[in-house]
Amino acid sequence: MSKSDEHAAVMHIYSSFNNTIVHITDLAGNTISRYSGGNITKQDRLKANPTTAMFIAKKIEEELKELGITELYVKMKGKTDSPGIGPGANSVIRTFSKDGFKILSISDITCVARGGPKKKGGRRGRRV
Repeated sequence: MSKSDEHAAVMHIYSSFNNTIVHITDLAGNTISRYSGGNITKQDRLKANPTTAMFIAKKIEEELKELGITELYVKMKGKTDSPGIGPGANSVIRTFSKDGFKILSISDITCVARGGPKKKGGRRGRRV
């Protein structure tokens, strides 16, 4: 292990329009920390809020600073076939970069369906 690998981790962000989940692992894939919108607020409508995502990032930063981790690889994921990533992902990344963490790479790993199972409804479609 080189010197730079000892202080790096992988940040997995799942951000839908209903919730934001941040999961930090080391480079081998072992969990270091994991927080979601439900850990911060109990109101369903606020779980995907950028402000809540900022508080998630602050809680995780405390744990990472104790371990001496300063560099992050970021993997963002949204809900499959949604129009985009939820509002919390950018807020988490912005908070980490403002507080002195070095973002080494950002990648979007959202799944894209290609074909898949048969759609709901009969031969002539769903009748309303």
